[in-house]
Amino acid sequence: AAQNLLVYLVAMCRAVPVNDLLDRASQRSDKMHSLSTLLTQEMDSHFPPYGRMQMPRPADCHTSALQTPNDKEQALQVSESDLMSLARSLLQAWVDPLAVLSTSAITLPHPSKSSISSKIQELQEHSKSLGDGLDILSGKMGPSAQAISFLPYTGGTDLGQDRVTILNKFNFLLSCLRRDSHKIDSFLKVLRCRAAKLQPELC
Repeated sequence: AAQNLLVYLVAMCRAVPVNDLLDRASQRSDKMHSLSTLLTQEMDSHFPPYGRMQMPRPADCHTSALQTPNDKEQALQVSESDLMSLARSLLQAWVDPLAVLSTSAITLPHPSKSSISSKIQELQEHSKSLGDGLDILSGKMGPSAQAISFLPYTGGTDLGQDRVTILNKFNFLLSCLRRDSHKIDSFLKVLRCRAAKLQPELC
């Protein structure tokens, strides 16, 4: 019965117009970016200044090898299927690092670790839900939208032993997540604008 219900729900989702699916996806991605921004601010409140100086550069993020538009103007020049592929690739690349953040948050040497942990769990839920929605959307957009660039996370599950190293690596991962969640959100908003046939300046 559960299997039949799942098949029914998937069929119902596939029957939903693309515009509505993009609206829902955009809401999820917006929530993800908001959460990642809140998390970064929460970490910064108790992040030692000397730790910030030791932070790796954005170019060291595990997703930096993926060529993406740098701003909305560039994103408007990219095809719908390529934007969908980029959004799905970035989202998929965060499955493992989010799990590392979720596990590490439980024992994080930070006074707000409980709040940080719950936000990361919420992020994981939104990421999973968004991923499921984009799978359905990409299926409606053709093979090139379904292509995914695999960006393996090789940072391991251990963030270190001492307080500064752990906070440093945790904060760096969050900064990468915030950057990528902003990209995903931007790409989906451009797709939503195009589906609604809005003028580019309104996107």
